[in-house]
Parts: sequence; C-alpha cells; structure tokens
Amino acid sequence: MSLSQLSFDLASLQAAYRQGTTVLDVITEARRRSLADTHHAYIHVLSAAEVEPFIARLEGVDPASLPLYGVPFAIKDNIDLAHIPTTAACPAFAFTPDDTAFLVRQLLAAGAVPVGKTNLDQFATGLNGTRSPYGACQNAHNPAFVSGGSSSGSAVAVAKGYVAFALGTDTAGSGRVPAAFNGLIGLKPTLGLLSASGVLPACRSAETPSIFALTAGDAQTVLGAAAAFDEADAYSRPAQPLGVDFSGGPFRFGVPRPQDLAFFGNEAATALFASAVQRLESLGGTAVAFDLTPFLEVAKLLYEGPWVAERYIAIQSFIDAQPEAVFPPVRSIIEGGGRKSAAEAFAAAYRLKALRRVCDRVWRDVDCMLTPTAGTIYRIDEMQADPIRLNSNLGYYTNFVNLLDHCAVAVPAGVLASGDAQGLPWGVTLGAPAHKDIALLRLADRFHRALGGTLGATASDVASTPPCNGLPSGDLGTAGTGAVRVAVCGAHLSGLPLNHQLTSRGARLLASPLSAAEYKLYALAGGPVQRPGMVRAAEGGAAVALEVWEVPAALFGSFVAGIPAPLGIGKVKLADGSEVPGFICEGLGIVGATDITHFGGWRAWLAAGAPR
Repeated sequence: MSLSQLSFDLASLQAAYRQGTTVLDVITEARRRSLADTHHAYIHVLSAAEVEPFIARLEGVDPASLPLYGVPFAIKDNIDLAHIPTTAACPAFAFTPDDTAFLVRQLLAAGAVPVGKTNLDQFATGLNGTRSPYGACQNAHNPAFVSGGSSSGSAVAVAKGYVAFALGTDTAGSGRVPAAFNGLIGLKPTLGLLSASGVLPACRSAETPSIFALTAGDAQTVLGAAAAFDEADAYSRPAQPLGVDFSGGPFRFGVPRPQDLAFFGNEAATALFASAVQRLESLGGTAVAFDLTPFLEVAKLLYEGPWVAERYIAIQSFIDAQPEAVFPPVRSIIEGGGRKSAAEAFAAAYRLKALRRVCDRVWRDVDCMLTPTAGTIYRIDEMQADPIRLNSNLGYYTNFVNLLDHCAVAVPAGVLASGDAQGLPWGVTLGAPAHKDIALLRLADRFHRALGGTLGATASDVASTPPCNGLPSGDLGTAGTGAVRVAVCGAHLSGLPLNHQLTSRGARLLASPLSAAEYKLYALAGGPVQRPGMVRAAEGGAAVALEVWEVPAALFGSFVAGIPAPLGIGKVKLADGSEVPGFICEGLGIVGATDITHFGGWRAWLAAGAPR
C-alpha cells in the first residue's frame, strides 16, 4: 500500500510502523494532505521546519513503547502550541505563546506529532463552523453544507483523513455536532479530565477539550494518553473509577419521549433515530422513555442565562477595545454577556442546582441515555442567512450536557436517505454521568460496528479496525473499573426481598450461572427475611443456581458490612472453574438448618412452597 492510501486510524499506522515506514514518511504525507485541503479546515499547517523537532524527538524510540508513536494530529486554534500563533479565528486577537498547553504536552510525550492548527467558529462561539474570517468550514462529505462547530476544522481534518485525531473544545456541543455531521466519533469527556491550561476558554466553568477520532478505540487511546491531573488548572480533577461497566449489556438506556424529540422537519433524521434505538436494543439495551423538558430548561440557561458572561470575561479587554474585529453574531453574544448581573448569576445557579436534582433522577432508571446529536443539518447559505435561530436548533440536544456534568460520545448512526441533505452522515449521542467515559466509548464502539460503513469521509471501513476494549493507559487505566463482582444465592436474587441492597448501590446483574457441583445449600433458621447458607462440601455437593452482580467498589464495603452472621463473603467456584467473591456460610451456621440442596437453588425451593 502506498502512503497516499494509508488510513490514519491508529491500527493502520501502527502496522505501517512495524513494516518499516518512518515517522518522516507519515508526517510528510499528513502535511501533503493537509496543504491540499479545500474545505477551510486549517488556519495554519506547520511547515517542514516547524514540525521537524517533533519528528526528531522520536528518532531511536521503539514504536511499541509509545501509545501514539508518530501519530499525526491537529489542534483547534484556541489551544496553544508553543511558537505557533493562536488566533481563536480572529486575526486581530492573535498571539504567539511561549508554552504548549498541558494537554498537548501529554500527547507529545505519548509520541503524537502536531500537523496544524484548525479553523473554528470565532472564539469558539457557534455550533455551525461558518463564523470564521478564515472561511466557512465546509462539510467533509458535501461542501455546500455546514461542518458543525465550533470545532469545525478539527472534525473535517480527521474526517478527510488528513490526521488521525484532532483536539476540539466543547461547551455547548462543539465536540459533538461536528462529529455527527462528518461521520466521526466525538468524545466530550468528563469535565476536568483533560486540562484546560493553555486553552483560551469560552465558558471556563462548563467547558472541556474534546477529541475527534475515526473510531471509539482511537478516541479511548488518545484519552488515556491525554488525561492527567493538572495542579495549575483549578478545574482539573483526577480520574475516578468508572464503576459498573454497562457497555457489554444488558443495560437500560433513556430515550426522550416522542413529544420531546425535535428534528426540525428532517424526516430522514427521524427515521435514523428510530433505527438507532433498535440497534441499541439489539446490543442488549432496554429503552426507557424519560422527560427531556428539565434538560431543555438547563440548556436555555447556558446561552440565555448568565453563563454567557464567561465568554465576555475571557476576551473582555480585547472586545471592549476592538469590537469591530469580532464577527457580528459572535459579538452580539459575547457583548450580551457583559450586561449580566451578579443577581442574575446567583438566581441561575440556584435554578441549575434544583434542575440538576430533577435531571439526576433519570440515572435511577437508566445506565446511559441516547439522543440525536443534532436534529438536522443546514446548508452554509441557510446558516448565514439565519445564523442565530438555526445555530440554536443545532444545540437542542447538546447544550445541557456540561452544565449537568455528564460525559458524552457522539457516534455515527447512518446516512440521510432523503431530502436536501441526502447522502450526508447523521449521528446520535450516548450520555452518562461523570467518569463513565470508558463505558460510553465501549458501547459507542459496539454501536458503530453494528452500523458498519466507512470512517469519516475516507475509504477505510470500521470493520477493518480492532474493537475498543480493555482499559487505556495513564491515569484512566490506573483508576480502573472500580467495580467488584459478587455471587448471590438467596434473598439478594433479582426480585427477592434483599435485592434492593444491590440495586440501591447501582449494582448491575451480569449473569446467572451455576456454581461448581461442590456445594450444599441450607435454609437457615431465623429471620425475618429467610436466607440460605451455601457451604462447600467435601462430598455430596451439587451445583447451585446463582446470580453474579457487579457492585461499585466504593459501595461494596457498606454492602458487606450489612451481612449478618453466619453469612459472609468468600470465594465461590463457578461451574466453568472460575472463582468470584460470593456469599458463603460458616459451618456452625447450618446447625438446625434444613438441607435443600436437592432443589438446585433458592428460587426452586421457594417455588415448592417454602415460606419467603
């Protein structure tokens, strides 16, 4: 395969390096593709001289020793790369930083090589990609349509195959809408996982750098390399265990009620969302309708409330001195932020706190939620003719996510089959509480593979890439899953009196196996809730019906503390020979108990007429 045909997904790059391709070869090809761009994806492509030090630092390094060895990437031009101008898509504002953003330094240390700074809606204010003096960024699949924004150029650079991944930022959907419109994975991580040091903020308290990638596995690798606690960033926070991993199923996913869905007249998108629900069900999910209206009220707070004042604070001295240098739609939004009062800020903060309490109730019933990423897509000329209203439509499903401290992954969901935008990609978003990023990426990967198709606007197919599994490197891998498996045999089984002690802790049922044929089961004396005792027997044992649950590690201690004698947690051997923590009984506990081994399990004994 020639370099011009090389796919820049990570697996293909790693294979090329194993076969002797050099970093210089790959980066030269990435620069060639980037310099040939006609979609206004870039503000600045690094020259051969500018990129040479990043290549030189990899000389003599074993490609297998770095997770992103020789991987070309692009950087949204509100994120600093030392000695390269940061413009935020405003030439009058541009400056050349002496330091590289903390986030970018993590990627460089992992072996990645920057290729260029990408175009964006000016000062990251917009969801459409047309608000830039460097040209309206064009959709990777059809240049007449918007690319999505504000991280427009980053998405197009990945979708066109110029680079392997790109950094964006996300306050209101800027890391997700462009992914949907260009057929990519768009990861909006948990707030604080990626440092914002060296990032020009749009809304500092509710913003995060984001990642565009061809596959969910690639996004996970990049996240693993980039996520690190930054003492200098007041909003940085360490990675936490992801807890119960619902990605393998069975799982429950929230879907907005039919009356809450909005597709703005796009019937093809309506059909694709219905298909997306069915696809997620085919992967082991159960759809649960939820009320989207409180989430939409949160969304209004982001632009109609005082949070817009953060945009004004970020560039206050500049916009006060040179308002004419700012695009009119951007200027009207940012200047409006300067008129917000402290009283409005506190009133909105109180309202957000109350709404978050309401919105968080959805997690009692579901593991994740599924929404469209954007209800529809628009032509560039349509957007420029009606920039405020149509841009607002694009944020219908995205504006609430950061204010509620959710993580989210945009994933391709098919191609629009009719209408003006026929043939363009369309996507959905999977959302979950903070620190569920890895579970969402794994589920997004399964969804993407079930859909099939090409990666972005390239000729490469998702089926040719390895699945997303395992834990990433770095802080996220160290945090681990944070879950403990436990086998239950009696009153904690699904639907029985003590099962709530598991479900109230967010535990998830994994399987219903049999134990090894080495146990005796007894109905213990006492109550009020009658319980069994399972004892490993030297002879005369049998297989016992069990359930294996996954319990968040942080809550496992309180669960165990509530177990009364003679019961406890030990190792239970399953029929397949593996062992898992589970309920066992002390030998003295079976004195006076009834041997019910021949029933094969607690449920069978109950069904035979035993008292509950």
